[in-house]
Amino acid sequence: MAVEFLGMVPLILITLVLLWQCVLVGYTFTLAANAADEAARVCAVGGDYGEAGRRHVGEAWSARVSCPGSGDLARATVKLKVPVLVPGTVSFPFSVTGEAGAVWEKENGG
Repeated sequence: MAVEFLGMVPLILITLVLLWQCVLVGYTFTLAANAADEAARVCAVGGDYGEAGRRHVGEAWSARVSCPGSGDLARATVKLKVPVLVPGTVSFPFSVTGEAGAVWEKENGG
């Protein structure tokens, strides 16, 4: 029985690592969407949308925030790198994108 348990330990650990990585990917999507929403709100009133987007992400995720105004909406886009196992260390070479929009609250529309 002990030999069978020792044989299963690597499979159990690999499964836990893969599940943890899936949790990190999902959490990165959630962070990107929330940061884009906050950045769009601040962009709509003419504030510092970059700082607003990064404030809700944290230092472990490298964020790129943009808010190109077009039409009736201030649209914010946040791109985050997905970390490998531990946030703040190595990241995958792809980014997760979160997008949001808010109606302009300034009179000149941007």
